[in-house]
Amino acid sequence: MKQPAFRLEPVLRLRRTEERAAALASAQAAREATEAAERAERDAAALTERALPGHPTGAAFIAAMVASAAAAADVSAARSVAVARAEQAELVRARWTAAAQRTKGLERLRERHVAALQAAADAAEERVVDDLVTRQHSSRPASREETTWTD
Repeated sequence: MKQPAFRLEPVLRLRRTEERAAALASAQAAREATEAAERAERDAAALTERALPGHPTGAAFIAAMVASAAAAADVSAARSVAVARAEQAELVRARWTAAAQRTKGLERLRERHVAALQAAADAAEERVVDDLVTRQHSSRPASREETTWTD
């Protein structure tokens, strides 16, 4: 006898695909956040290594200060980008978690479906065995009656 199919199997496959896509997106977002943070730290380290020229003239000093201010603004922007990427990665991770929860819910529903099918099959087998035993017991000859044991 053919077992009935789990009607939500296509939905479950779709949910698993969505979960895999969300996992890949989460990994990509986490990688981008890490790269942005590393870039910001490299820029900050490069900023601290800046030095004034050996014998600064007024124009050289002003140029060095303007360049340092611009580099500091770049570091600040890089840190802002790193924070934004980390927040984005957290949102993508939350989407992945939600997709995993939806998938898990359908998997539990499928497990219950399989368990119900197994319970139905077990009950049918039990009925068959009961019918066989009942038929065998009822087909005994009437002349041979059971007697109770006495001492």
